Amino acid sequence: MILQPVILSGGSGTRLWPMSREKYPKQLMSLTGGETMLQSTATRLDGFKGSVSVSTAPIVVCNEEYRFLSAEQMRSAGCSGGRILLEPFGRNTAPALTLAALLAVTEADDALLLVMPADHVMLDPGRFHAAIDAAIGPALDGAMVTFGIVPDRPEIGYGYLQVATSILDVDIDEMPAQPLLAFVEKPPLALARQYLEGGRHLWNSGLFLLRANVWLKALKHLAPTMLDACQDAMRSGVVDRDFVRIGREAFHQCPSDSIDYAVMEKLAGATELGIDGVVVPLSAGWSDVGAWDAVWASAAHDADGNSVQGDVMLEDTRNSLVITEGRLVACLGLDDMIVIETPDAVLVARKDRTQDIKKIVNRLKAESRPHVDNHRKVHRPWGYYDSIDSGTRFQVKRIVVKPGASLSLQMHHHRAEHWIVVQGTAKVTRGDEIVMLAENQSTYIPLGTVHRLENPGKIDLEMIEVQSGTYLGEDDIVRLEDNYGRLHAMPGSKAA
Repeated sequence: MILQPVILSGGSGTRLWPMSREKYPKQLMSLTGGETMLQSTATRLDGFKGSVSVSTAPIVVCNEEYRFLSAEQMRSAGCSGGRILLEPFGRNTAPALTLAALLAVTEADDALLLVMPADHVMLDPGRFHAAIDAAIGPALDGAMVTFGIVPDRPEIGYGYLQVATSILDVDIDEMPAQPLLAFVEKPPLALARQYLEGGRHLWNSGLFLLRANVWLKALKHLAPTMLDACQDAMRSGVVDRDFVRIGREAFHQCPSDSIDYAVMEKLAGATELGIDGVVVPLSAGWSDVGAWDAVWASAAHDADGNSVQGDVMLEDTRNSLVITEGRLVACLGLDDMIVIETPDAVLVARKDRTQDIKKIVNRLKAESRPHVDNHRKVHRPWGYYDSIDSGTRFQVKRIVVKPGASLSLQMHHHRAEHWIVVQGTAKVTRGDEIVMLAENQSTYIPLGTVHRLENPGKIDLEMIEVQSGTYLGEDDIVRLEDNYGRLHAMPGSKAA
């Protein structure tokens, strides 16, 4: 028996704005200066010594917008053998798990799936491994196992799982799996305090261990329309490089629902299924890192309770989170504050108001501000570009192309471009000619000229691009050839 990790990497993490953006969500970010959250999830089972072996090829389910970043991060984490299932649009966690289960049963009908959201933190992987091992027996026997987080405070931001045995009466590490009595919605504070004092309610983690065929059996009975749509989407899908592209039209018919609502909450009332819901208690430094106050709570603190990253200077400041991606940030006389600096936006908020950041994001969306979608630095499969400056009829970008990579063969209707090589070697297709450029050399791409930029060297190609014209939007791109399958990107997708 092989334990198959399934990583659910959807969502946009709007409460972690301005670092998390629609096209660069929190699971692709590093909140600690090391691995990204996706990479930490992919390597979370390293060293597992339980009763089953762990597959080294995780199944990742993500939105197609994040496909290249996700693939690159998985490769960097040493998990390049996995399968990446691409959703054309989000349909919540139940369809995502169904797609993964349908893929897994093509290899083993009784595949054992460990379902992990990509945007969680687990500070004690050893205790997490022990909890997984405790869950394997019930899961192999046909139960659907979820992991209940032992609460350390009354929390109104999480749902709860009710169990029969109080965790106050036993050693958590020795506590056996418990029957799942009920799911409880996010409670008011007074009720959350009662839950904490009673010991029979655990936080709902969104982590699951179950057999793929058991999940599909439950779905066939409890959500047959969802199962049919996902099966049609898989049948009409295609394999594209590292990716499994599911059928867009079929998936469009799929209902949107969570694992909890679609199946887990209905198990108690569906006794004819013969599938039990089971809870394994977990105390391993878990956090869903849903907002900046949770990032502060999960981070290391100095003697004054502060957590900082980047070039930060503090004076008379306590219990605050300060992160800067570039500029010096100096804080004087702050208490319980969040300060996040990015090249194009700065957030300053009281720590107890971080749940309301989505109000700022909603205003940005309503005003069609670019800060909600992309950072100033935009990642592409060939590297990235950083928009350094712009005006009415010009834009300046720093472009970095990875060794062996190339941009699409393309042309523009509304702009011309000047390219100056800062580092490396550039191979430039310009109309019918091919030009090789070294450091400090430049070229000009007239409006309407077919062109391509390639890096034939062994180091990053870095160059400055100066655009000029009547319209400088990223959707003014006509692709003629592309190495990354983006010829049919939707207009306005900004996938250069």
